[in-house]
Amino acid sequence: MNKKTEKPIVALIYDFDGTLAPGNMQEYSFISSVGKNKDEFWGETHKMAQRQDADGVLIYMLLMLQEAEKKGIKLTRENLRNFGKDITFFKGVETWFQRINTIGKQEGVEVEHYINSSGLLEIMEGTKIAKHFKAIFASSFYYNSKGVAVWPASAVNYTNKTQFLFKINKGILNIHDSEKINSSVPEDEKRVSFSNMIYLGDGETDVPCMKLTRQLGGTSIAVFNNTNASKKVASRLYEQQRVNFICPADYSKGSLVEDIVSKLIRKIKADDALLHLR
Repeated sequence: MNKKTEKPIVALIYDFDGTLAPGNMQEYSFISSVGKNKDEFWGETHKMAQRQDADGVLIYMLLMLQEAEKKGIKLTRENLRNFGKDITFFKGVETWFQRINTIGKQEGVEVEHYINSSGLLEIMEGTKIAKHFKAIFASSFYYNSKGVAVWPASAVNYTNKTQFLFKINKGILNIHDSEKINSSVPEDEKRVSFSNMIYLGDGETDVPCMKLTRQLGGTSIAVFNNTNASKKVASRLYEQQRVNFICPADYSKGSLVEDIVSKLIRKIKADDALLHLR
């Protein structure tokens, strides 16, 4: 058991785009604000990344800066957070966190929610659900003295997303700390055991996190929307043993994902109780 609390901590870790909300967050209002449609924006991102052999996350951030400058839009934190206000979520998401927290209390565990995303921190901070997360690990901008975004401060892609699982494991809630993450800590002193982690994602970009979580004793869940393509991706992840479960991206009361997570919470509590009978 974690020495800082009498209750075991269960960490639910979510991807954002396609997992909690349909589509990509830039598509709700940012892309239209610079006079583009999503096919134009992502098409140009792909071409630029391919032409320069560059990381796609860094390129979409660069393109956001370039297109905003063309339109005379200052990308301040406030403006970016305003783009987050327009994001809509899958069914049940807005009440999901309180319901799962209540289940955790009933079962005697402490539930914490985290975001691990290649999307933008600032946009997510402006959403209706931002208050529910203990930490949001995501890409973000560096701001000049006038508060305007000028450069990427962090760029989170599908492989370096795995570092944040280790940060959660050790109780590190920021991106810049590179000392504590590399320090040796006894397993029984780590804040959140990997066996107490539940990772929810929707696609190929989540594979490293899904696979690592499962390999280290946690549980990975792939969610899918109502398209055949999305369900095929989730089914393939299950067949390849990247995830433990697949289910629709429906977070409403009584949904399959709620049933799975509820049972996992009870299992984690039971495992913890048995561990401390020794």
